[in-house]
Amino acid sequence: MSEPTPTTEQAPPRILGVDDYKVSSPFPLGRVLLVRLEKQRYWVEDNWFCRFVRVESPDGQTTTFPCYRWLIGDIRLEVRAGPAKTSKDDTLPELLAHRKAELKWRQKTYRWLRWASGIPQCIEAKTEADLPQDVRFDNEKRSDFEHSLHYALMELSLKKLAIRFGKSWTDLEDFKRIFWKLKSPIAEYCMDHWKEDWFFGYQCLNGCNPRMIRQCNKLPDKFPVTADMVQSSLCHKTNLQKELKAGNIFLLDYSIMEGLPANVIKGKQQYIAAPLCLLYQHPDTGLIPIAIQLGQAPGVDTPIFLPKDPPLAWLLAKAWVRHSEFQIFQLLSHLLRTHLVAEVFCVATLRQLPAVHPLYKLLAPHLRYTLEINCRGRTQLISSDGIFKRVVSTGGEALLTLSQREYKVLTYRSLQPRLDFRDRGTTRIPKYLYRDKILLLWDAIHNFVSAIVGLYYESDSDVEDDQELQAWIKDVTEEGFAELPDFGLSSSLKSREELSTLLAVIIITCTAQHAATNNGQFDWCAWIPNTPCTMRQPPPTDKDAVTMDTIMSTLPDVSQSCLQMAITWHLGRPQPDAVPLGHYTEEHFTEKEAHDLIEKFRKELEEIETQILGENEGQELQYLVLLPSRVENSITI
Repeated sequence: MSEPTPTTEQAPPRILGVDDYKVSSPFPLGRVLLVRLEKQRYWVEDNWFCRFVRVESPDGQTTTFPCYRWLIGDIRLEVRAGPAKTSKDDTLPELLAHRKAELKWRQKTYRWLRWASGIPQCIEAKTEADLPQDVRFDNEKRSDFEHSLHYALMELSLKKLAIRFGKSWTDLEDFKRIFWKLKSPIAEYCMDHWKEDWFFGYQCLNGCNPRMIRQCNKLPDKFPVTADMVQSSLCHKTNLQKELKAGNIFLLDYSIMEGLPANVIKGKQQYIAAPLCLLYQHPDTGLIPIAIQLGQAPGVDTPIFLPKDPPLAWLLAKAWVRHSEFQIFQLLSHLLRTHLVAEVFCVATLRQLPAVHPLYKLLAPHLRYTLEINCRGRTQLISSDGIFKRVVSTGGEALLTLSQREYKVLTYRSLQPRLDFRDRGTTRIPKYLYRDKILLLWDAIHNFVSAIVGLYYESDSDVEDDQELQAWIKDVTEEGFAELPDFGLSSSLKSREELSTLLAVIIITCTAQHAATNNGQFDWCAWIPNTPCTMRQPPPTDKDAVTMDTIMSTLPDVSQSCLQMAITWHLGRPQPDAVPLGHYTEEHFTEKEAHDLIEKFRKELEEIETQILGENEGQELQYLVLLPSRVENSITI
């Protein structure tokens, strides 16, 4: 006798209906290889979401058949038992045929699309409505996503009416007039300290774009800073040359923004700069900016701003650097380097790895909402009234141009945190909290996936002989990253270590790296002067001519400021249904050995959590964005 028990629910966590069915067989069934689910279409909507089926044998042994699929319309679906298996582990013709049939259906359903030249390929879907239901938001997630944005926009619309719609401010204090209700402790700290040089340097290390900074051992010719210019910013008994040699000078170079066409918002021209910013690791005050040039070509109209210049001129120069930061972190560090990179692996996983494959079971929870959120993001980028085009200086064609420029230099190596810090010369810079915390998470993730790989691949030859795995990596490199010959990822995998590193890159990209660039953006952008989304006047060419009127006419107006607050709050807020790193609401693995490894991973994350909380205790400015409990298990926003 067998007793299949399909449990179905739609749109978790809001359960619309759960039914248990017990089906008894009068005859011995023997070993159950597959469970077939069939549903017929009725007049009313009757879609079902099947999480799993459990089959109990006469001797009391239970086998779980994971499903996690929508049953829509007339459908017949066959699911495998839970234990993960590579293709070499299957010898029965029925199971091998099932693997092939599943992949054939998947490859027909999930197709590559070259959305635009010079960026990663994506899923073939014009909007999120074109996606299969299995990779779309559930009802609760969709409702929350849409409600949160409408809520923020409505509140800030009231603020605009309460002030003066579309007009400039008169003083920096005026920005406080929209700084209520939607705020955070860090945003308030930012409001009080944003003018201070040490705080500017702190954000280069621990803000929402923490991987832009590089060590500078030789000044570029395009940035002719002299020793006399910066001597007053350096310690006594040292000079610029000594500090360059000692590795204490760092550079922010926004050359990627050079020559971009600026946006036009409501008929008014906006402006873009491509700054260079030199920073010094001061032994007493920490990392501080010591020279800023607001263009890539030095000259009379491109002065070098210094801390000893008139205070308003120095303040405006720093605001221009922070404005460039907004463009870079939103479009490149956040969208391109996490969302679009993750989508390549998501599409390849759906196309090339059957649900029974151990790597599908490992990756599926980390890639769950990638396709829908990316489809929504692309809609915002290309639509004429998309939010990006309504608020940022790089709206319009510059959005795509900037992405294409970054994609040309994107490397697999740069997605590996430890190698990235080494290449940027930032392994020893003090108080680089982002570096220290993401390396803790990288090691934990790498240890976990290495153990999973070791569980299912006994040797390097097992990796080489897994034809589904090799088809997967080939799909990634020759389709997803087709226009990136120098990406640095091979089209074949030859060892367990290569595979483990790649899996760790995928998971950390979808979790910790996304959290680092997304989750804190409201903290750093809510106080508009600190990270302005757009600039309404060109960069200053005369230091002595900068006045408060210059600054206020340059920074975003009331309408733009309100939109910036709404967008960054909506994108950076904690998700109500968030699943923390290491926790899995879908139980794809059913075998004890895999569960034990997951539990070990969770305990390591708990130890990291305790360590981070202990280090932040008593700190006025806390760095908690990479706290494991706040790092979501997948990209969902």
